[in-house]
Amino acid sequence: MGFESIIVRKEPPIGIITLNRPPYNPLCVNSYFELYEAISDFGNDDTIGAIIITAAGEKAFAAGLDVKEVMDKSIAETLDFLWAAPRKALDGLTAVRKPTIAALFGLVLGGGCELALCCDLRIAADDVILGVPEINLGLMPGSGGTQRLPRLVGVAKAKEMLFTGDNVNAGEAHRIGLVNKVVPRDRLMEEATTMARKLAVKPKMALELIKKCVDNGLNMDIGSALTFEMDSFSIAFTSDDGREGVNAFVEKRKPAYKGR
Repeated sequence: MGFESIIVRKEPPIGIITLNRPPYNPLCVNSYFELYEAISDFGNDDTIGAIIITAAGEKAFAAGLDVKEVMDKSIAETLDFLWAAPRKALDGLTAVRKPTIAALFGLVLGGGCELALCCDLRIAADDVILGVPEINLGLMPGSGGTQRLPRLVGVAKAKEMLFTGDNVNAGEAHRIGLVNKVVPRDRLMEEATTMARKLAVKPKMALELIKKCVDNGLNMDIGSALTFEMDSFSIAFTSDDGREGVNAFVEKRKPAYKGR
């Protein structure tokens, strides 16, 4: 499988996608198409238990959308682009059943930030700068920034970032919950890989159900979400791995999970 704008590596039980348009890794139409293809492949590969997304170069994870590709489009053409490229890729990323980790460094702006928001976890190097600065170009986010950012950091802080276009550094990003962990730049991939490998060996069905309950439950009323959780618990509890985990606990031994 050949790619032009990303690098894909399989190191079971983890898969790694590297944005590869340095130094700033702008997201072009092809970037989104290839992201979708790689994510779909990882999602269907039973040897891959967790996915890392990072980038090549030193300056940026992704500094935003490659605006040269869309700057002269009409409203209809812009909508066609959004549906066909970023929406398809980012929906695919959020829907993949396996845990996803963004390993972030340097500039993570605009579309790059929106890509990071789609991952389950975000580990950041200490030089990271994150933001949604579209307002400063007379624009607004169009790939989930106004929806995913408030769900992650809260409405007031999200509006502040969206209204002002001001960026946040690593410390502030961690304080507001935008990233899970901040590490020295030279340890970024080590930390991301350690986390990915830790998650990749967890019981597969239970992990998938937890992710589905959190993501879907956020869009439900509390009663419906609690019922969805109860139903999901019943599935996990009666799964082969659920039985094995409980039996191993009672028998005081290490469980041998089979992924079912």
